[in-house]
Amino acid sequence: MELRYLRYFVAVAQTRNFTRAAEMLGMSQPPLSQQILRLEREIGTPLLKRLTRGVELTEAGAAFYNDARQILELTGNALEKAKGIARGVSGQLSLGFACSIAFHPAIFSLLRQFQARYPAMTLLPREANMAALMHDLQEGLLDAAFVRLPCESSKAFNLQIIASEAMRIVLPATHPLSSSGTLSLAQLMDTPMITFPRDVAPSLYESIISACLRSGFQPQTGPQSPQISSAISMVAAGFGFAIVPASLCCISSPNVSFHHSADPALTSDIALAWRKWDRSASVQSLIQTLEKQNQAS
Repeated sequence: MELRYLRYFVAVAQTRNFTRAAEMLGMSQPPLSQQILRLEREIGTPLLKRLTRGVELTEAGAAFYNDARQILELTGNALEKAKGIARGVSGQLSLGFACSIAFHPAIFSLLRQFQARYPAMTLLPREANMAALMHDLQEGLLDAAFVRLPCESSKAFNLQIIASEAMRIVLPATHPLSSSGTLSLAQLMDTPMITFPRDVAPSLYESIISACLRSGFQPQTGPQSPQISSAISMVAAGFGFAIVPASLCCISSPNVSFHHSADPALTSDIALAWRKWDRSASVQSLIQTLEKQNQAS
């Protein structure tokens, strides 16, 4: 059964008149009457009672009308949904976040602008370490990911820089240097350093260790925090100092102090990564939003 038969029948059922229905459909009355007769023959029962001044629905016609109207509505919604996904204005977008990146204000701003431009798009966020993000992005389990650079495995993807983030030194409030301003890492060579697993953020891990080596010492590693953000809680507990992205300063605690580093090279880039040759309309919409944000800044 063709959908046009349903549209013809619903128009006649709503107007209760072949002539008015034909006008609404933009066709002449005789072909419409013929199409309705074909529909009734296909179903095997009359759907309309032909009267002198119009038509009435039979019992079968009333039941068929309700179902036909729902089918046409579902079909229309399905078409609009497919068109929206094709244009990148609706559907779903699965986004990966490297640990600690979601705290950066540029990420908040980007996602807020994207959701404002595409309110029908559903975002599916997931936080994971860099190794898991790169694997899931490659396998198509993620549409795009916010990552920290440099990262060797990220070279397999398209990358667009969002921001460059300085690092901050976190000290317990009881540390002798907690009231100081900018610190050099050499001043902390006798204080244990809280690190996180290397696979959480390989580039950041190597950057921190390299900064300590440049300052002339091999850091004393204290207890390891499971994530970058949890290192602040461990500093507050007095286990040692930590080096974290500046955006994590929003995790305030009366038991820690944040300090600028004297090493200007102690930074980390944040970027959006997506598969090369990916022509997903939703991903392209996110990239366009990011480009507009970069142009405005």
